[in-house]
Amino acid sequence: MFVQSQTVSTSSQNNTKQDSLRRRAFITNIGNGYFPTKYFNFDLRYLVKFNQYEGFRTGLGAITNDAFSNRYRVNGYLSYGFRDNRFKYSIGGGTRVRPRSNTWINAAYTDDLQETGSSTFLTDKRFFQLFQPRLLNIDLFHRLINRTISLEHRISPHLLSEIQLASTDVLPTYSYLFFVDNQFYHDFDLTTSIVSLQWSPFSRYEYVNDKLKELKKGFPQFTLQYTQSYKDIFGGNFNFLKLDFRSIYQIEYPNASVTKFTLRAGIAKGKTPLTHLYHTYPNNITKETILQRFSVAGLNSFETMYFNEFFSDRFTTLQLKHFFKPFKITERYQPQLVLITRYAVGDMDHIDRHQNVTFGTLDKGYTESGLEINKLLFGFGLSFAYRYGAYHLPREEDNIALKFTFNLTLR
Repeated sequence: MFVQSQTVSTSSQNNTKQDSLRRRAFITNIGNGYFPTKYFNFDLRYLVKFNQYEGFRTGLGAITNDAFSNRYRVNGYLSYGFRDNRFKYSIGGGTRVRPRSNTWINAAYTDDLQETGSSTFLTDKRFFQLFQPRLLNIDLFHRLINRTISLEHRISPHLLSEIQLASTDVLPTYSYLFFVDNQFYHDFDLTTSIVSLQWSPFSRYEYVNDKLKELKKGFPQFTLQYTQSYKDIFGGNFNFLKLDFRSIYQIEYPNASVTKFTLRAGIAKGKTPLTHLYHTYPNNITKETILQRFSVAGLNSFETMYFNEFFSDRFTTLQLKHFFKPFKITERYQPQLVLITRYAVGDMDHIDRHQNVTFGTLDKGYTESGLEINKLLFGFGLSFAYRYGAYHLPREEDNIALKFTFNLTLR
């Protein structure tokens, strides 16, 4: 009787452990923006969005999971914008050729919009936000019809790489003209190659069931990306190159406060259209009063910089955030004060190439500082930022940004 009771108890413990692991895996998937099912994980990024060009946008995406196949994957999405009355979609797939180094060969076809002046790294891990604050006020988009082939490969546990070849049709949704070689271009074709590297020398990793898991995130971290555009190869119109760099450094103190530094830089050389140049992630809409500009602050954006105010073909930004120890009012209610300073400098050659658009450069250096009080109620908080220095505006209230913040942690 004693042995039987012990067996039942052990079985119950195993079931409880399995249930706990399943719950943890489910929460992890939701935190990464996926709703898991047996063979597909539905992508929550596409459910509901809003911006100034598309208005409300809704859609659905999905990717196959390991239960479907641990060697092959299929992914895609379909979205619809109610203001521009257009469907956007992507379909792609990949095959894993080396499991231990997580080496994938991928192909995709995408017809969608992209914010003019935005720049991303191929090696960035999937970043999911339930609510994307900057998206609300963006109005300068270009349409991309993108055909890509890529290779993902982890060179070592600390070094991740991705190479991509792409043929892209670019169609600005605004009346932009690019004047180069005595010719005006509104829409154009690009043939590009991109090499992206992400190095995390101080992170700790471990292989679990032949999959690499990050046990501890170490700092500093470095990301480098090189882009080359080719003229007269597969119909490409322009030769240009871009080099992008980012470094993140974080200091954690014994009192649970944290200081975070983010350095970012980029340079574009050659005949580069505005669509592929740089802004510095502005997040202030052009309206008359502070209350009319009241919206939601981004995570790494310049809150007092107006949309489409500056573009650059070379730039550097430095952002400093100091997170104080949360105020432990109750176990569940712990607001947090954050002090922030941001600096940007940049410039542009051949501004006259970019017709029917008006913008400035950042050659004098742009500075803003402020604070956030996060997680005041249901993940919402408040943000205040002030613009000063060379680009301080004559009317004082135009230098002030007062906004909501939104930070939601899944536990």
